[in-house]
Amino acid sequence: MEWLTELLHARHDRAGFSCGKPVLDNYFHRQANQDVRRRLSACFVWVNAESGLVKGYYTLSNSGVEQHFIPDSFRKKLPPSYTSLPTTLLGRLAVDTRFQGTRAGQLLLVDALRRSYEASKSIASYAAVVDPLDPDAARFYAKFGFITLPDSGKMFLPMNTISQLFR
Repeated sequence: MEWLTELLHARHDRAGFSCGKPVLDNYFHRQANQDVRRRLSACFVWVNAESGLVKGYYTLSNSGVEQHFIPDSFRKKLPPSYTSLPTTLLGRLAVDTRFQGTRAGQLLLVDALRRSYEASKSIASYAAVVDPLDPDAARFYAKFGFITLPDSGKMFLPMNTISQLFR
């Protein structure tokens, strides 16, 4: 079977997807297409090329983080004139229950980080940011070096760190 990561479109089997988290399933079934059309987010699916079966998906969009939320060790290297830093939001990441436990989430995350890094070469982005749905998601992102932002549940990974993965 050939699996591809591509932008969401009508031929993908969204109805058959279930990750076990209702908020992520409902988003994918009911809202993802609308968000893509409205250019609120880009939704990428890991899909079987022949059948349209979706193994997982993630969303990316432009975002920003107030500089005062960035830990001091990073902030001291930034010009104070930037009150808000441009970031790439990895808004959602989900793997169908049939493929959980197969490292599919890790591979989707790497794909999302690669896309974020490539985009940052032409449209500035200081970091990738996630807003974990629950403690399990926070632990998942922490394993990959994401740092919790003070005063919020969000986590970030600087683009300079991400760039080291793809050199």
